[in-house]
Parts: sequence; structure tokens; C-alpha cells
Amino acid sequence: MFIRRIRDRPEIVAGDATRLREVFNPVRDPLELRYSLAVARVAPGQTTTLHRLRHSEVYHVLEGRGEMRIDDERAPVEAGDVVYVPPGAAQQITNRGPDELVFACIVDPAWRPEDEEILE
Repeated sequence: MFIRRIRDRPEIVAGDATRLREVFNPVRDPLELRYSLAVARVAPGQTTTLHRLRHSEVYHVLEGRGEMRIDDERAPVEAGDVVYVPPGAAQQITNRGPDELVFACIVDPAWRPEDEEILE
């Protein structure tokens, strides 16, 4: 059994400026997974840096509300929403609410720094 407590994971600032806690990544963990899982936080009024990943990503919004941008499309998101980001799409998210925007990020195959391009 492999259990991780998110609060025990170190918080980093990712390339897109989110505060991030990586939960599972088979590149670093002894797990038979194709994907990585992290939990990200964006402060009220903040927007992540426009970026793209080589692979697909899924955001599951856990708390708060915001606006998701994928390429030239924008749409409101809130707790309970799940967003698919296609490989190579330019993406960013803005916190439009009064509280932190918290979302799980699933990248398949697992996230690696060389698979991310910062666009701004």
C-alpha cells in the first residue's frame, strides 16, 4: 500500500507560477503508473503563466472558482469541474474568486520538466 498525505509533500512554485505539491510521479516514486498527480493552488486574483505540455493534462477543480484558458478559448470553472487539456495546447488558469483556487493535475504520461514550455 502506498499512501501520501498532500499536506506532507513539499510545496514548490512550478514553472507556470502555481504553488504545487506533487503527490505521485513514477519518475521519482516506486509506482507502476503512467501518469503523475499533483495538487496546485492559485491565490485570489492571480493567473498562472501561459504554458504548454507535450502531453495531455486533466484539471479537477477541488475548491474555488476561476477561468480556464486553452489556446483561444476561455470558460469559467468551479469546484467539481474537470477540464481536459490536449497535448500541446497553450493553457493557463485565473483565480476569479475570493478564496484560493485548488485543483488536482493529472499528466499522462507523467510530468517531466523537459515536457513543459513556458510561453510568456
